[in-house]
Amino acid sequence: MKITFKLTILFTFITAEILFLFAFIIFQYAKNDREAEFYDRIKIKAYVKGELFFDAKASATTLQDIHMNNLKVMNEAEIAIYDADFNLLFHDNQASDRIKETPEMLTKILKKGELQSYIGEWQMIGVTYHFGSKKYIITSIAYDHYGYNKIDDMYTHMVYAYIFSIVVICLSGLFFARKAFEPVKAMTRKVNKITASKFNVRLEVKSSKDELSALANTFNEMLDRLENSFETQKSFVSNISHELRTPLSAIIAELELSLSKSHKKKGYREAIQNTLLDAQRLVRLSSSLLDLAKASYDPSEISFKEIRIDEILLDARQMEQKLNAKHKIDIHFDVDFENDQEMLISGNEYLLKVAFANIFNNGCKYSFDKRCSVNVSFENSKIILIFSNKGIGINPDELDSIFKPFFRGENKQIAHGNGIGLSLTQKIIVLHKGNISVTSQKNKETSFTVMLPLASF
Repeated sequence: MKITFKLTILFTFITAEILFLFAFIIFQYAKNDREAEFYDRIKIKAYVKGELFFDAKASATTLQDIHMNNLKVMNEAEIAIYDADFNLLFHDNQASDRIKETPEMLTKILKKGELQSYIGEWQMIGVTYHFGSKKYIITSIAYDHYGYNKIDDMYTHMVYAYIFSIVVICLSGLFFARKAFEPVKAMTRKVNKITASKFNVRLEVKSSKDELSALANTFNEMLDRLENSFETQKSFVSNISHELRTPLSAIIAELELSLSKSHKKKGYREAIQNTLLDAQRLVRLSSSLLDLAKASYDPSEISFKEIRIDEILLDARQMEQKLNAKHKIDIHFDVDFENDQEMLISGNEYLLKVAFANIFNNGCKYSFDKRCSVNVSFENSKIILIFSNKGIGINPDELDSIFKPFFRGENKQIAHGNGIGLSLTQKIIVLHKGNISVTSQKNKETSFTVMLPLASF
């Protein structure tokens, strides 16, 4: 069921309940008002009959004739008068005697002064009447034809009005629900136009700050992120294809050259050695891509534990020097740490080794003496690592781009690389809630500053 119909049904149901409650209260009020008004009327008639009987000394026959004549044209009360000893003094129509007064009833009237009750649908009232020094009891009973007819008519009209109102409310609710959801339908039509090849479509955002505008803004922001992700993915695939094609082409060329004609032993060794270097480049590229994928995972999917920063640095140095024996790496601690807690960070051991090894590799490759050093210090509950090397430096125009995947600067002619290392390093540092920055002076010094939070804070 569509939301518009659900809202219409809910709106109609709630409004119908409120309308029913309102109608019920009005109807009950009208019933009670009719009852109270009719009691007052027959009470007045009882007093009037008492005055005629006692004060005016009207005969019983005259009063009975008046009663019978009035019955032909209007609702006339049937009245009886008793003395304090329950002796009947007068009765309008003793043959019918609708009340059939009992001593118990008359006793209650004397004690309370007034008694109201129903006999079937007839309303009866009993009152005490004082004449001279004596007390009398007058009972009066009548049927409210006019009042009941008005109540019945009112009930019929209210039922028809209620049904008509429900129909109007239902149609109005459906109209307004559709009107309210028209912007949502417009959004749906716009979203249906979005495809993988047409990702530049955006929802229209109105100036009003309502929920739909907030939804449109949020959806547009999501589309921006997805579009950037798609573009990054396209660029990623394109760069990977390029990086893989270069060593593969070189391997194929070497092998084809080896097969094209006979070579001496030395020539074959050179071909095998060149092929091996290209294969190693492929392995390093594959490893970097795998590490980049790991660093892009959700943090909740990566295991973190408390590890010592000095041990990670030593392992990263060993990892780098195992691959490149000529690289020299120095580790300095600016202060003596008082306890092990000051050396602990919460992180993933493998990823941090990869990140630091990448910085070591980058520093040694582009330094004049193949040397990179790192200074370790502590400040404001953070570990600060400054990796520096004296070398060719980085062009100032390229500083904002060196952390982009597959970016290679003008120094790419000096040392081989695939443009993944620094991008991977930044992802790993951010994954550990840290940050990395770089400063460089052309042909002087380059420094990478890494800040990581301590595990105890």
